[in-house]
Amino acid sequence: PDLTGHEKFGLGNVKYNISRIHVTAVELPSASISLLPGSGIKLVIGNASLTIDMNWNIRTWMFKDSGRGTVHISKVFVTAIFSTPLDNTSPTSISLTSCRTTSGDVDIKLNGKT
Repeated sequence: PDLTGHEKFGLGNVKYNISRIHVTAVELPSASISLLPGSGIKLVIGNASLTIDMNWNIRTWMFKDSGRGTVHISKVFVTAIFSTPLDNTSPTSISLTSCRTTSGDVDIKLNGKT
């Protein structure tokens, strides 16, 4: 979905819109899944990266600008624990019990026109 909003800076508001958000690359060089006896599944993703392309525009009382942008997030680490009830009385289900995510680098490039 598009991201739209405004922020107050100094003497006025900055209105922004980020649209046409597309994930263009995902790299998972290290990923593993393991069973946790009697309780669920552990997913570990290490050193992942993600690239996103988008359109952006901003508007203030003084100027407006728009263009294309790319965001590259790298050194992403995720550890997630999923629980899976083992009783035979209900349909199979899975729920997220815990999740921890960290990222190391974020590179943002905005190309625009005034």
